[in-house]
Amino acid sequence: MIVSHHKPHHRNYSRKIMTAVRLDGKACAADLEERLKQRISKCGVEPHLAVVIVGDDPASHVYVRNKIRSCERLGIKSTHIELPEDTSQEEVAKTIISLNNDDSLHGILIQSPLPSHMNEESLTDLIDPSKDVDGFHPVNLGRIVQGRLDGMIPCTPAGVMEMLRWAEVEMTGKKAVVIGRSFNVGMPQALLLAAKGADATVTIVHSRTADAKAECLAADIVIAAVGRPEMVQADWIKPGAIVVDVGINRVDDSSRERGWRLAGDVHPDVEGVASLLSPVPGGVGPMTVAMLMANTVTSAESQHS
Repeated sequence: MIVSHHKPHHRNYSRKIMTAVRLDGKACAADLEERLKQRISKCGVEPHLAVVIVGDDPASHVYVRNKIRSCERLGIKSTHIELPEDTSQEEVAKTIISLNNDDSLHGILIQSPLPSHMNEESLTDLIDPSKDVDGFHPVNLGRIVQGRLDGMIPCTPAGVMEMLRWAEVEMTGKKAVVIGRSFNVGMPQALLLAAKGADATVTIVHSRTADAKAECLAADIVIAAVGRPEMVQADWIKPGAIVVDVGINRVDDSSRERGWRLAGDVHPDVEGVASLLSPVPGGVGPMTVAMLMANTVTSAESQHS
């Protein structure tokens, strides 16, 4: 297994000095895509994903374009449904129901965030669980609690698990800390790490945790998914720990021509302490899109088996 190394940085830490190996999400995603192409060739049907986007949020349109490009690379048919900002909840609900009833369609994704007048949760609940390629339907989240990992698993935590396995990270018996308890990342991430086959011992750190730093310092594996730029500092991490940065935050930076930069939830100095670190961008992001493709293929296989 090859994971790319950063050019060494010599930082003056009183603890053990090292430079983290880069946990390369792009390379891992490319590897997964090759396996997906083989599955698609044997599927007997063209997998078909529909993406519903409401409004004109610029970041959402970028994400949707990335998903459409991934579909094109893999030979997955994609349908792109754009609805105006003032579309009613009832209209979106009707769209979802019609997609549920389309037998040629295997995956339905509602691009988040939705406009403020919509109830995202109730719309997610309408998606046929077998076509819920985001993995956010209560049926699919509940299956993870039961340890049934053969269905639709939320793409970001599934992508993190794929990266850890790809990098041959030993999880059995290791202490893992997940920072953040969102229903779509933090909570399913904790369940996946604790599930049979991964077998980590998991702590969830959140805004009411008494001493987040102490919890992280005790961990062999830290997954940061809290949405706070560079919250996890170098002195939060045990030397040699594995750190996965799920965060992607836009922060002001006057030194950049565009006036901002992307930052993860983990401070760059953690590179000098961790043994393995996922970059932002180029880490978990590509894996999230790759797992969406994997869920679409899984749905196509199960509906045509």
